[in-house]
Amino acid sequence: MANPSAFRLSLAGIAAALLSTTAHAAPVEHKQAPGAMIASAAVVPPGNTLYFLSGATGSPIDPKDMESPDAFGDTEAQALSIFTKMKAQLADLGLTMGDVVKLTVFLVGDPKLGGKMDRDGMTRAYKKFFGTADQPNLPTRSAFQIAGLARPQQLIEIEAIAAKGN
Repeated sequence: MANPSAFRLSLAGIAAALLSTTAHAAPVEHKQAPGAMIASAAVVPPGNTLYFLSGATGSPIDPKDMESPDAFGDTEAQALSIFTKMKAQLADLGLTMGDVVKLTVFLVGDPKLGGKMDRDGMTRAYKKFFGTADQPNLPTRSAFQIAGLARPQQLIEIEAIAAKGN
């Protein structure tokens, strides 16, 4: 029979080796084509923690007015509100917008645009938070036109996944 104390030492060595390999996770890699607005892929190596942010909608321009047709502004204003809130939520988690690896964007057709989604308005807001000199990382992204959100004035909802090494 094998020496029990040698077996314990072996397990301790294996555990230490495993912990040392995950203690310093490799950084997340954002792969993008030159000139692209979004990453074509994001590689999240083992040892990184994933953070899933629930879908968020914009805040009303005036908190006292949640019912008027323009209470939340246009798609760009709503997207700016969402990204601003997202940035604060990430900061509370010790993260930045640069840690975002995936965005899913739900756009409602804007009645002022003949029922078409305002992808350009969303993109103008997006470019203030991603791919900037201060924050060059681009997440992967999907955008969909949907029939509606919780309030008829809401034109956009965004959810995010972020990743960061431990």
